[in-house]
Amino acid sequence: MKYQITHLTQYRYQYDIANCYNHGCLVPRSLPYQKVDSARIDVLPLPSSLYTRRDFFGNQHNFFHVNAVHRHLEVKTTSRVEVIPRDVHSAVAGSMPWEEARRALQRATDEQSLQARLLCTGTRMTPVAPVYGDYARALFEPGLPILEGARRLCHRIFSEFSYDPGFTTITTPVDEVLRQKRGVCQDFAQLAISALRSLGLPARYVSGYLETLPPPGQPRLVGADASHAWFSVFAPGEGWVDFDPTNDLMPSERHITIAYGRDYGDVVPLKGLMNGGGHHELIVEVDVMPLEAAGP
Repeated sequence: MKYQITHLTQYRYQYDIANCYNHGCLVPRSLPYQKVDSARIDVLPLPSSLYTRRDFFGNQHNFFHVNAVHRHLEVKTTSRVEVIPRDVHSAVAGSMPWEEARRALQRATDEQSLQARLLCTGTRMTPVAPVYGDYARALFEPGLPILEGARRLCHRIFSEFSYDPGFTTITTPVDEVLRQKRGVCQDFAQLAISALRSLGLPARYVSGYLETLPPPGQPRLVGADASHAWFSVFAPGEGWVDFDPTNDLMPSERHITIAYGRDYGDVVPLKGLMNGGGHHELIVEVDVMPLEAAGP
């Protein structure tokens, strides 16, 4: 599938802004199953500087400074991406038993495994604790293939939690999400990550997009009008495999990956510092269209 992705962020301020420094993680990354044909970031007012760097995980981050006085900031990212279907289900049943996978990871010395070991550690947004391990342990019976366990965890969150955009914010802790059984894609991904890491298994947070208009006869996925999030599990011999608990599926060609990291804090779409402004209004619009429908 080929897509044109438009991500528009607008800030409207009560008072003048004298300076603002911004940091965005908005450009899809190149992967074996994802080719980025083009990506462009337009900022109004025009920034006095704009530069790009890669982080530890290889994600693209863009930094820009606006020093013109303004009350309206607009950041528009336009990307064209080709996503190749993945054979996402074949590896699940044949993956290594989860206890063996955990031991194998500790013995491994290759670069991919060493990086995966870093993603067994909790963070502020994805804490490691017995309560999260217990939530997953009920599904991870002895000898269960690690990816089958992740699939069961994905299904349990989908079945037990309500998608409620008004319930949480970006600072809502995972323990509250677990108690209230409500949240959004970010919350469900981070709960799964906490649960897996609490079992000693590597998991990472993935940010991205969903196709806005599904093919005829296919259901529209939850979260398609905004940035989306899911989680990924590392299975020795298979690598990183994605799971979307919001929609109870394994991402393939209808998911576009922007970035991945330890948690949401590593891949925030847009954040910054400013002088002045007072109260502000934030408007975010995301559109993911098949390229044929997007025009030339």
